[in-house]
Amino acid sequence: MAMGTSSSILGGALLLVLVLSSAIDVHGGSSSRAAPRSAVDDLCNSLGDHYVTPDMCVSALCIDHSCRSARGLPELAVLATRLTVTNATVAKASIESALAHAKDAKGKKVMRSCLQLYVGAVPRLQWAARSVAAGRYSGVSEVLEAACWHVSAECINLAGEVALPKENSEFFFMAYIVQAVVDWVKLSIGH
Repeated sequence: MAMGTSSSILGGALLLVLVLSSAIDVHGGSSSRAAPRSAVDDLCNSLGDHYVTPDMCVSALCIDHSCRSARGLPELAVLATRLTVTNATVAKASIESALAHAKDAKGKKVMRSCLQLYVGAVPRLQWAARSVAAGRYSGVSEVLEAACWHVSAECINLAGEVALPKENSEFFFMAYIVQAVVDWVKLSIGH
């Protein structure tokens, strides 16, 4: 009988090990020691419907290192729109510089036209950033879309063979991602 009892104990112990092993696998192994996912990771992993990969999103938002400490979606939307304003301002300054250094009439014409687009876009983007900071999302996505497609992309169309500063493309990338971020945040928080 002693043999049967030790066999039952051994079987029970084996069953317990299997159950615990399964529980660890289901719950992510030793993830309790791993760093918890941040709000930016959760947000960026949610943007697939907007054709923005998690890596694209994180690389754009985490230019500002406070992205990792953001506590939630509204804070990330504020960060994102603020980065868009900064990016547009830098693109505008680089186009001003390119205009000042343009050697031919075509280059000057293209830079002057692009500069006018950015001059009009920066105040609208500042409005969008202030609106998001105040928790008002209405109209923000449209401003971001216009900045992306009617400023940066229009500059590319105007340029033809004229080389634009790289900041124009960087602004397009940022505005595209931030529009997806704002749309997702607005949808997620019910605005």
